[in-house]
Amino acid sequence: MGGGSLNKYIKTSLYYMIFGLIGGVFYREFTKFNGVDGGTSLAYIHVHTLMLGMAFFLILGLLESKLHMSTFKGFKVFNITYNLGLIITIGVFLIRGITETLGTEISRALDKSLSGVGGMGHILIAAGLITIFIILNKSSKIFDKKEELA
Repeated sequence: MGGGSLNKYIKTSLYYMIFGLIGGVFYREFTKFNGVDGGTSLAYIHVHTLMLGMAFFLILGLLESKLHMSTFKGFKVFNITYNLGLIITIGVFLIRGITETLGTEISRALDKSLSGVGGMGHILIAAGLITIFIILNKSSKIFDKKEELA
């Protein structure tokens, strides 16, 4: 996403929207087909993908048009870290949700492993958020100085 192209934010947002909507339909239909009424981890895919993916990158795109965050050191690290964390987190929700829906018994070791991987996904998301807030702070200070001079 370097270079400040607003189109890249919109495309990223669009991909997350598509995946989020598919995730919501998959949750509804897969649980209904398997006769599961209660919630499973599949339910989290829809909201996480739409809010932390689609909405987040739409907002970043709007901010980029004024603050040019993508030109700052660390932006590429943010982009990779955040997206990787979100994809890992959603992947764990998918695996857990499918096993919950099918009633598949998983070993204690696999359960702990999934929790660990999911935790790593959340840590990567948090690291990405911290990085983007540092960049936003720097870029907004520069923007404010430019506004004062204008």
